[in-house]
Parts: sequence; C-alpha cells; structure tokens
Amino acid sequence: MTSEEKKGKIRYGVAHLERRRSPRFPIRLAIEYSRADSPINQTGQTVDASEGGLQILLPEQMEVGQKLNMKLVVSSGSKLNSIEMLAEVVWINSQLGEGERLYRAGVRFINITREGMTELKNFLASLPESP
Repeated sequence: MTSEEKKGKIRYGVAHLERRRSPRFPIRLAIEYSRADSPINQTGQTVDASEGGLQILLPEQMEVGQKLNMKLVVSSGSKLNSIEMLAEVVWINSQLGEGERLYRAGVRFINITREGMTELKNFLASLPESP
C-alpha cells in the first residue's frame, strides 16, 4: 500500500488508548494548595481523582513542571481526613471558555505518605468508577 493510499484509508477502532495505570473517579473535592516556592495558600477543587494524580481547577494558571504542596480533604465515614502531598503539574489547559474563571490542570503525585496513599485508596474504593 502506498503512502497516498494510507492517507485516504478510513480507519476504524479505538482512536485513543488510555495510558492511565489507575482508574479515575469523577469527584469534586476542595483542595488547598501553594506553589512549592511560595508560602501563599490558595483554594481549588478536583474534577477527578485517581491513585496517581488529580485533574484540578485553580484560580491561577500553572506551568507544566510546577510543583504544588497540596492538601486534599476526603470523607471517611462520618469524619473528614486531610491528605497532604507534593504534586507536579503534568498538563495544563490555558484556554478559558466563556464564563469560566478557573484554569484546568492535571497533576501527578510525586510525594505522598504511605498513610496518605492508603487513605486515598480507601476513599477511591468507596466511589463508583467512571463509565
């Protein structure tokens, strides 16, 4: 098959394979964060969560590679638990849609305690998985 035939050939099947190691769960949770090089705390929220990272909405634009000290509050039965971690911004969406005021970013965990990861895993296990 020539390269011209390949270009015009209709392809069927999965267009994009997920590269995630852990399932993600759509969940809105409050987060508190600060840039690793700044003492100023800000608040944001999650869009979804997995054992490897979060999709978040923040009031300020971040850069890929930016390190964030984050605190995530999750419920465990009738009590709230705080999970602290260091995360790295791995992607950003710098385009705000009409009426949007929050920037979307993806972060991966680069430092989280064993207890924090156990708490996160237990919390995520209690959620229904995204279709």
